[in-house]
Amino acid sequence: MAEQAKNMPAGAGRRDMSQEMAVASKKKPFDWKRIFFILLGLALFFTFYFMNEFADAVDPAGKHFPLPPQGRMAIGLFLMAAVWWIFEVMPIGATAIAIGLFQVIFGIRPSDAALKDFFDPSVWFIFGSVVMGLSFAHSGLTKRMAYKMLGIVGENTNLILLGTFIIVAGMTLLMAHTAVAAAMFPLLMAIHSLYSESDQPTNFGKGLFIGMAWTAGAGSIITFLGSARGVAGAGMFKKFTGGQEIGFFEFTWYNLPVGLLMVFFIWLIVIFVFKPERPQIEGLRERVNALARDLGPMSSKEKFVLIMVAVVLGLFMMKSFSPIPFFKNMDRAAIMLVPTVAFFLVRTLGVEEMEGIPWNIILLFGGAMSIGYCLYDTKAAEWMAVSWVSWFQHAPWLLFVLAIAFLVLCMTNFIMNVAAIAITLPVSLVIANYLGVAPQVIFFASLAAAGMPFNLLIGAAPNAIAYESKQFTAGEFFLYGCIPSVVLMVLLAACCYFIWPLMGMPVLVK
Repeated sequence: MAEQAKNMPAGAGRRDMSQEMAVASKKKPFDWKRIFFILLGLALFFTFYFMNEFADAVDPAGKHFPLPPQGRMAIGLFLMAAVWWIFEVMPIGATAIAIGLFQVIFGIRPSDAALKDFFDPSVWFIFGSVVMGLSFAHSGLTKRMAYKMLGIVGENTNLILLGTFIIVAGMTLLMAHTAVAAAMFPLLMAIHSLYSESDQPTNFGKGLFIGMAWTAGAGSIITFLGSARGVAGAGMFKKFTGGQEIGFFEFTWYNLPVGLLMVFFIWLIVIFVFKPERPQIEGLRERVNALARDLGPMSSKEKFVLIMVAVVLGLFMMKSFSPIPFFKNMDRAAIMLVPTVAFFLVRTLGVEEMEGIPWNIILLFGGAMSIGYCLYDTKAAEWMAVSWVSWFQHAPWLLFVLAIAFLVLCMTNFIMNVAAIAITLPVSLVIANYLGVAPQVIFFASLAAAGMPFNLLIGAAPNAIAYESKQFTAGEFFLYGCIPSVVLMVLLAACCYFIWPLMGMPVLVK
């Protein structure tokens, strides 16, 4: 060491030391924007925390709906979480944890309620769906599916997007949109890797993943199998209308044009807003054909994953249509956890895949369940719904129906879509009687809006799954989501006034 020091040029040691000190002293610029939105969220919460009591909401029948102090604080927490999620002041899973923490610290709900929601069956359903997607990726099925689809649609990037969206929407006709998104996610990652070898976001990547999330929602409204909201909503409709049934084929008949048209409009929005940098991927067909040949015959792992998909699909169909109580009463989360256990039991997945589960997304939905139940349990959601709907009790019937749909569209971005329906449907059906509006048009417009939360990641599992691609930020998803939301409202107006009456739906009660 001493000999090396002697041989060093004069001043070299001092220069190296000064360079190291310069690097060490170099600091990242202070993120004022992040601090601003942290403080804005806190300011919104404490504003509602210290505000005076709000006036009661009153429905047309004269029934009063008071807002308790816990409900007022829940609205403030709801707004704080929205700001923190949209502007990503910290990881979205950490914001979810803050939701539970604030409820406990400020006495909005007890800890056994606020924190228990993070292990709600719906969260386990999402967990099972994510594991299903991991099994597709780990077994190699996603590559096989991606190569097959790309070999069919060719090299045009717009057609690749269209083909992807059709596959996503088609799969939601037979299985839950959460499971579809989880299964498609690794496939889309494989497609994007063929488009760009860089990890940086691309317009094509934004359109591919955001469009996947949007079309999963649009397709899920068409049949009862696409999500739980259809079956639950039909049950509520029967209860609130005194026994009127919404059958399987009636449900699909009226929702089909909305779902299909929205998939087409989403594709148009994506190719114009996220215009791909390249009109086509030259030589893609030859590349995917060569890659497909390299995969060889289907492995035993791939076959087992397909068998488990068939098992899950069969269990969901048995739950929907079987008269056997064992299947009828089976919980959706339990069904999704069947393949989860099986994959680890037969070593299709291992400890590495367990550690690779995106826990940030699981926590996100735990927080979403917590804030949703918080608004519901504290009567805040009921108070907001009655207040909003009562403003339109003397409006023209079409404006009233669209106001209901818009309220559901806003609420479903923050709370469970089933809860959004449960909160708004009873109130809106009461007011509909005063306006002579048929209950069916209220139900179908509300249900369509509930299935398409285009703005927030917490609105639906496919939104959060798509976010894991790192192709877009939560703020971008919020802003771009305004476009299909507006298109949906215009489409619902056309359905209520023209399309559904032509298809035989009663709109006004004579």
